[in-house]
Amino acid sequence: MEQKLVVILGPTASGKSALGVKLAKKFGGEIISADSRQIYKKLNIGSGKITKQEMAGIPHYLLDVALPKNKFTVSQYQKLALKAILEVQKKGKIPFLVGGSPFYIYAVTDGIAIPEVKPSKKLRKKLEKLSIEQLFAKLRKLDPQRAKTIEQKNRRRLIRALEIVITTKKPVPKLEKNPLPYPVLFLGIKKSPEELKKLIRKRFLNMLKKGFLTEVRKLKVSGISWKRIESFGLEYREASWFLQGKISKEEMIEKAVKATQDFSRRQMTWFKKDTRISWMKGVKSAEALVLNFLNSFG
Repeated sequence: MEQKLVVILGPTASGKSALGVKLAKKFGGEIISADSRQIYKKLNIGSGKITKQEMAGIPHYLLDVALPKNKFTVSQYQKLALKAILEVQKKGKIPFLVGGSPFYIYAVTDGIAIPEVKPSKKLRKKLEKLSIEQLFAKLRKLDPQRAKTIEQKNRRRLIRALEIVITTKKPVPKLEKNPLPYPVLFLGIKKSPEELKKLIRKRFLNMLKKGFLTEVRKLKVSGISWKRIESFGLEYREASWFLQGKISKEEMIEKAVKATQDFSRRQMTWFKKDTRISWMKGVKSAEALVLNFLNSFG
Protein backbone atom coordinates (compact mmCIF):
# COMPACT_ATOMS: atom_id res chain seq x y z
CA MET A 1 0.00 0.00 0.00
CA GLU A 2 1.23 3.49 -0.85
CA GLN A 3 2.28 5.49 2.21
CA LYS A 4 -0.26 8.19 3.08
CA LEU A 5 -1.33 10.19 6.12
CA VAL A 6 -4.65 11.84 7.02
CA VAL A 7 -4.57 14.79 9.44
CA ILE A 8 -7.70 15.88 11.31
CA LEU A 9 -7.28 19.28 12.94
CA GLY A 10 -9.33 22.12 14.31
CA PRO A 11 -9.96 24.19 17.44
CA THR A 12 -10.59 22.81 20.92
CA ALA A 13 -14.08 21.28 21.46
CA SER A 14 -14.80 21.01 17.73
CA GLY A 15 -15.20 17.21 17.73
CA LYS A 16 -11.89 16.01 16.26
CA SER A 17 -11.59 12.84 18.35
CA ALA A 18 -15.09 11.57 17.50
CA LEU A 19 -14.61 12.27 13.80
CA GLY A 20 -11.21 10.56 13.87
CA VAL A 21 -12.76 7.38 15.26
CA LYS A 22 -15.57 7.40 12.66
CA LEU A 23 -13.16 7.83 9.75
CA ALA A 24 -10.61 5.34 11.09
CA LYS A 25 -13.38 2.77 11.52
CA LYS A 26 -14.67 3.33 7.98
CA PHE A 27 -11.30 3.32 6.20
CA GLY A 28 -9.28 0.86 8.27
CA GLY A 29 -7.19 3.37 10.15
CA GLU A 30 -5.46 3.87 13.48
CA ILE A 31 -5.08 7.15 15.38
CA ILE A 32 -2.01 9.08 16.51
CA SER A 33 -2.82 11.85 18.98
CA ALA A 34 -1.42 15.34 18.30
CA ASP A 35 -2.31 16.95 21.62
CA SER A 36 0.32 18.55 23.85
CA ARG A 37 -1.51 17.66 27.08
CA GLN A 38 -2.94 14.24 26.28
CA ILE A 39 0.59 12.84 26.12
CA TYR A 40 0.67 13.13 29.94
CA LYS A 41 -0.63 10.45 32.27
CA LYS A 42 -3.29 11.52 34.80
CA LEU A 43 -4.35 14.50 32.63
CA ASN A 44 -7.57 12.88 31.47
CA ILE A 45 -10.71 14.91 32.04
CA GLY A 46 -9.08 18.33 31.72
CA SER A 47 -7.28 17.46 28.49
CA GLY A 48 -10.43 16.00 26.91
CA LYS A 49 -8.65 12.66 26.50
CA ILE A 50 -10.69 10.06 24.64
CA THR A 51 -11.94 7.14 26.78
CA LYS A 52 -11.58 3.42 25.98
CA GLN A 53 -15.29 3.27 25.24
CA GLU A 54 -15.11 6.26 22.87
CA MET A 55 -12.16 4.66 21.02
CA ALA A 56 -14.58 1.96 19.83
CA GLY A 57 -11.75 -0.54 19.39
CA ILE A 58 -9.59 1.77 17.24
CA PRO A 59 -5.92 1.72 18.41
CA HIS A 60 -4.68 5.10 19.65
CA TYR A 61 -1.03 6.15 19.95
CA LEU A 62 0.77 8.82 22.01
CA LEU A 63 -1.69 9.02 24.86
CA ASP A 64 -0.26 8.69 28.40
CA VAL A 65 3.40 8.48 27.35
CA ALA A 66 4.89 10.95 29.88
CA LEU A 67 4.60 11.62 33.60
CA PRO A 68 3.11 15.05 34.43
CA LYS A 69 6.10 15.97 36.60
CA ASN A 70 8.44 15.61 33.60
CA LYS A 71 8.84 18.02 30.68
CA PHE A 72 7.97 16.58 27.28
CA THR A 73 9.36 18.40 24.26
CA VAL A 74 8.09 18.79 20.70
CA SER A 75 11.26 17.06 19.56
CA GLN A 76 10.39 14.01 21.66
CA TYR A 77 6.87 14.04 20.29
CA GLN A 78 8.09 14.32 16.70
CA LYS A 79 10.25 11.19 17.00
CA LEU A 80 7.52 9.11 18.66
CA ALA A 81 4.82 10.26 16.22
CA LEU A 82 6.89 9.43 13.13
CA LYS A 83 7.64 6.01 14.61
CA ALA A 84 3.93 5.39 15.33
CA ILE A 85 2.89 6.48 11.82
CA LEU A 86 5.40 4.08 10.26
CA GLU A 87 4.16 1.28 12.52
CA VAL A 88 0.57 1.84 11.37
CA GLN A 89 1.60 2.00 7.72
CA LYS A 90 3.55 -1.27 8.02
CA LYS A 91 0.32 -2.95 9.14
CA GLY A 92 -1.28 -1.82 5.89
CA LYS A 93 -3.50 0.59 7.84
CA ILE A 94 -4.13 4.32 7.33
CA PRO A 95 -2.62 6.56 10.03
CA PHE A 96 -4.86 9.42 11.18
CA LEU A 97 -3.01 12.23 12.98
CA VAL A 98 -5.68 13.86 15.15
CA GLY A 99 -5.32 16.94 17.33
CA GLY A 100 -5.33 20.66 17.81
CA SER A 101 -1.71 21.44 18.71
CA PRO A 102 -0.38 23.18 15.57
CA PHE A 103 3.29 22.85 16.50
CA TYR A 104 2.89 19.11 17.14
CA ILE A 105 1.08 18.59 13.82
CA TYR A 106 3.53 20.58 11.69
CA ALA A 107 6.55 19.10 13.45
CA VAL A 108 5.39 15.80 11.94
CA THR A 109 3.94 16.77 8.55
CA ASP A 110 6.44 19.48 7.63
CA GLY A 111 9.42 17.92 9.39
CA ILE A 112 10.23 21.06 11.33
CA ALA A 113 13.74 20.68 12.75
CA ILE A 114 13.53 21.27 16.49
CA PRO A 115 16.65 22.70 18.22
CA GLU A 116 18.28 19.91 20.23
CA VAL A 117 18.88 21.81 23.45
CA LYS A 118 18.54 19.66 26.55
CA PRO A 119 16.27 20.99 29.33
CA SER A 120 18.16 22.65 32.18
CA LYS A 121 16.53 22.08 35.58
CA LYS A 122 18.55 24.87 37.16
CA LEU A 123 17.63 27.43 34.49
CA ARG A 124 14.00 26.35 34.36
CA LYS A 125 13.68 26.68 38.14
CA LYS A 126 14.92 30.24 37.82
CA LEU A 127 12.58 31.06 34.90
CA GLU A 128 9.58 29.45 36.64
CA LYS A 129 9.76 32.19 39.26
CA LEU A 130 8.99 34.85 36.64
CA SER A 131 5.50 35.89 35.59
CA ILE A 132 4.29 35.39 32.01
CA GLU A 133 4.75 39.13 31.40
CA GLN A 134 8.32 39.04 32.71
CA LEU A 135 9.14 35.98 30.60
CA PHE A 136 7.84 37.64 27.45
CA ALA A 137 9.70 40.90 28.21
CA LYS A 138 12.91 38.91 28.70
CA LEU A 139 12.44 37.05 25.41
CA ARG A 140 11.66 40.28 23.57
CA LYS A 141 14.95 41.70 24.83
CA LEU A 142 17.07 38.61 24.04
CA ASP A 143 15.37 37.48 20.83
CA PRO A 144 13.01 40.10 19.32
CA GLN A 145 12.28 37.96 16.23
CA ARG A 146 11.06 34.94 18.22
CA ALA A 147 9.04 37.26 20.46
CA LYS A 148 7.09 38.39 17.38
CA THR A 149 5.89 34.87 16.55
CA ILE A 150 5.51 33.15 19.92
CA GLU A 151 2.21 32.77 21.82
CA GLN A 152 2.66 35.52 24.40
CA LYS A 153 0.63 33.77 27.10
CA ASN A 154 2.03 30.28 26.61
CA ARG A 155 4.28 29.88 29.65
CA ARG A 156 5.83 26.59 28.51
CA ARG A 157 6.76 27.95 25.08
CA LEU A 158 8.22 31.13 26.57
CA ILE A 159 10.39 29.17 29.01
CA ARG A 160 11.55 26.78 26.28
CA ALA A 161 12.43 29.67 23.94
CA LEU A 162 14.40 31.42 26.69
CA GLU A 163 16.11 28.15 27.55
CA ILE A 164 17.34 27.82 23.95
CA VAL A 165 18.45 31.45 23.73
CA ILE A 166 20.24 31.51 27.09
CA THR A 167 21.87 28.07 26.64
CA THR A 168 23.14 28.63 23.09
CA LYS A 169 23.68 32.40 23.49
CA LYS A 170 22.04 32.73 20.07
CA PRO A 171 18.51 33.56 18.87
CA VAL A 172 16.09 30.65 18.44
CA PRO A 173 17.05 29.32 14.99
CA LYS A 174 14.59 29.68 12.14
CA LEU A 175 12.70 26.45 11.75
CA GLU A 176 13.92 24.38 8.83
CA LYS A 177 11.44 22.11 7.10
CA ASN A 178 11.75 18.59 5.75
CA PRO A 179 8.18 17.56 4.76
CA LEU A 180 7.01 13.95 4.69
CA PRO A 181 7.92 12.28 1.38
CA TYR A 182 4.39 10.98 0.77
CA PRO A 183 0.89 12.49 0.34
CA VAL A 184 -0.85 14.08 3.32
CA LEU A 185 -4.53 15.03 3.46
CA PHE A 186 -5.32 17.90 5.84
CA LEU A 187 -8.94 17.89 7.03
CA GLY A 188 -10.12 20.84 9.11
CA ILE A 189 -13.17 21.18 11.33
CA LYS A 190 -14.47 24.74 11.36
CA LYS A 191 -17.18 26.07 13.68
CA SER A 192 -18.68 29.53 13.88
CA PRO A 193 -17.42 31.59 16.85
CA GLU A 194 -20.91 31.46 18.41
CA GLU A 195 -21.19 27.68 18.08
CA LEU A 196 -17.68 27.14 19.36
CA LYS A 197 -18.34 29.37 22.37
CA LYS A 198 -21.35 27.22 23.32
CA LEU A 199 -19.40 23.99 22.79
CA ILE A 200 -16.50 25.23 24.95
CA ARG A 201 -18.79 26.19 27.83
CA LYS A 202 -20.71 22.91 27.59
CA ARG A 203 -17.43 20.97 27.48
CA PHE A 204 -16.06 22.63 30.62
CA LEU A 205 -19.28 22.16 32.59
CA ASN A 206 -19.25 18.50 31.59
CA MET A 207 -15.66 18.25 32.80
CA LEU A 208 -16.73 19.50 36.21
CA LYS A 209 -19.56 16.94 36.34
CA LYS A 210 -17.10 14.16 35.47
CA GLY A 211 -14.86 15.06 38.41
CA PHE A 212 -12.27 17.41 36.93
CA LEU A 213 -11.61 19.16 40.25
CA THR A 214 -10.94 15.77 41.86
CA GLU A 215 -8.47 15.03 39.06
CA VAL A 216 -6.61 18.28 39.80
CA ARG A 217 -6.61 17.58 43.56
CA LYS A 218 -5.11 14.12 42.91
CA LEU A 219 -2.34 15.70 40.81
CA LYS A 220 -1.46 17.96 43.75
CA VAL A 221 -1.59 15.10 46.28
CA SER A 222 0.69 13.02 44.01
CA GLY A 223 3.41 15.64 44.45
CA ILE A 224 2.84 17.90 41.44
CA SER A 225 3.21 21.58 42.42
CA TRP A 226 0.48 24.15 41.80
CA LYS A 227 2.89 25.99 39.50
CA ARG A 228 3.40 22.86 37.41
CA ILE A 229 -0.35 22.19 37.27
CA GLU A 230 -0.94 25.79 36.17
CA SER A 231 1.67 25.34 33.43
CA PHE A 232 -0.65 22.85 31.70
CA GLY A 233 -2.74 25.91 30.86
CA LEU A 234 -6.40 26.50 30.14
CA GLU A 235 -8.74 24.60 32.50
CA TYR A 236 -5.95 23.28 34.74
CA ARG A 237 -4.73 26.79 35.47
CA GLU A 238 -8.17 28.12 36.46
CA ALA A 239 -9.02 24.99 38.47
CA SER A 240 -5.78 25.28 40.45
CA TRP A 241 -6.54 28.93 41.20
CA PHE A 242 -9.98 27.95 42.50
CA LEU A 243 -8.64 25.09 44.64
CA GLN A 244 -6.07 27.46 46.16
CA GLY A 245 -8.89 29.84 47.07
CA LYS A 246 -7.68 32.58 44.73
CA ILE A 247 -10.94 32.80 42.75
CA SER A 248 -14.57 31.71 43.20
CA LYS A 249 -16.16 28.80 41.34
CA GLU A 250 -18.08 31.21 39.10
CA GLU A 251 -14.86 33.09 38.28
CA MET A 252 -13.15 29.79 37.54
CA ILE A 253 -15.84 28.82 35.02
CA GLU A 254 -15.85 32.21 33.27
CA LYS A 255 -12.06 32.50 33.18
CA ALA A 256 -11.64 28.92 31.90
CA VAL A 257 -14.22 29.40 29.15
CA LYS A 258 -12.70 32.75 28.13
CA ALA A 259 -9.14 31.34 28.10
CA THR A 260 -10.23 28.38 25.97
CA GLN A 261 -12.04 30.68 23.54
CA ASP A 262 -8.88 32.79 23.20
CA PHE A 263 -6.84 29.63 22.65
CA SER A 264 -9.23 28.36 19.96
CA ARG A 265 -8.86 31.69 18.13
CA ARG A 266 -5.07 31.30 18.21
CA GLN A 267 -5.39 27.76 16.88
CA MET A 268 -7.52 28.99 13.98
CA THR A 269 -5.04 31.80 13.27
CA TRP A 270 -2.39 29.11 12.71
CA PHE A 271 -4.62 26.86 10.64
CA LYS A 272 -6.12 29.57 8.45
CA LYS A 273 -2.65 30.30 7.06
CA ASP A 274 -2.42 26.74 5.72
CA THR A 275 -3.93 26.55 2.21
CA ARG A 276 -3.53 22.76 2.20
CA ILE A 277 -6.43 22.31 4.62
CA SER A 278 -9.78 21.12 3.24
CA TRP A 279 -12.44 22.52 5.56
CA MET A 280 -15.23 19.99 6.08
CA LYS A 281 -18.96 20.65 6.17
CA GLY A 282 -19.77 17.39 7.95
CA VAL A 283 -19.01 13.67 8.26
CA LYS A 284 -20.19 12.86 4.72
CA SER A 285 -17.98 15.61 3.33
CA ALA A 286 -15.02 14.22 5.28
CA GLU A 287 -15.69 10.66 4.09
CA ALA A 288 -15.78 11.80 0.45
CA LEU A 289 -12.49 13.69 0.83
CA VAL A 290 -10.74 10.72 2.46
CA LEU A 291 -12.08 8.27 -0.13
CA ASN A 292 -10.89 10.48 -2.99
CA PHE A 293 -7.49 10.91 -1.32
CA LEU A 294 -6.98 7.17 -0.72
CA ASN A 295 -7.94 6.36 -4.32
CA SER A 296 -5.61 8.96 -5.81
CA PHE A 297 -1.97 8.30 -6.68
CA GLY A 298 1.10 10.35 -5.75
